Amino acid sequence: MKLAVMQPYLFPYIGYFHLIYASDLFVIYDDVSYIKSGNINRNKVLSPSGVVRFTVPVLGASQNRLICDLSFSKDVSKVLKMIEYSYSDAPYFEFVYPVILKVLKHEERSIASVCLHGFEAIFSYLGIDKKFRKASGLEYDRTASAQDKLVSLCHKFDAEFYVNAPGGRQLYTKVGFAVHGVKLMFVDSLPVRYQQRTTEFVPNLSIIDVLMNCSPREVVRLLSQYEFN
Repeated sequence: MKLAVMQPYLFPYIGYFHLIYASDLFVIYDDVSYIKSGNINRNKVLSPSGVVRFTVPVLGASQNRLICDLSFSKDVSKVLKMIEYSYSDAPYFEFVYPVILKVLKHEERSIASVCLHGFEAIFSYLGIDKKFRKASGLEYDRTASAQDKLVSLCHKFDAEFYVNAPGGRQLYTKVGFAVHGVKLMFVDSLPVRYQQRTTEFVPNLSIIDVLMNCSPREVVRLLSQYEFN
């Protein structure tokens, strides 16, 4: 089994979804510190006037608090208006906008719950069954080092492989996992291109841009654009 663990992000770019797609079980790492200047609650979309950033406020946001203890604001009207303005004439707007609306209006407002609901809703729209768990609801060794915490989670689920985003090369070593009987693999995204409503392709936007412009079949094809290394 292949396990992946990552902090929750709201409608992240397709590289994040490559990690989910490449794993058999995806654990949302919500029992770690919130990163206030990161992209947990924000991303970019392509509007008629160019690239714009959307942000959903996090109540009481602080890097001294755990992600699982923080919640999104219920005020998402500006974000919804921005998305509608940006994609109302996109090929798949009528199918994708209701999905986004349902996610952003999700009753349970914790960061992890909204993001988890987003992942589940998107993969359901694509006709793909994926398994998710929240780290905050699991029993494992939270006193261990960053690498050993992940090893502990792998052992908990009898995962033979731990798959990580490319940035993990600066943090983890294959030898460090191998001594515990786990093979570390990195998911490297291949170049992803699709038809946008602009003359020059803009990469690494929110998955919203991919969904609005591509059919579910095409999105699934794009999700396979990665390599294990």
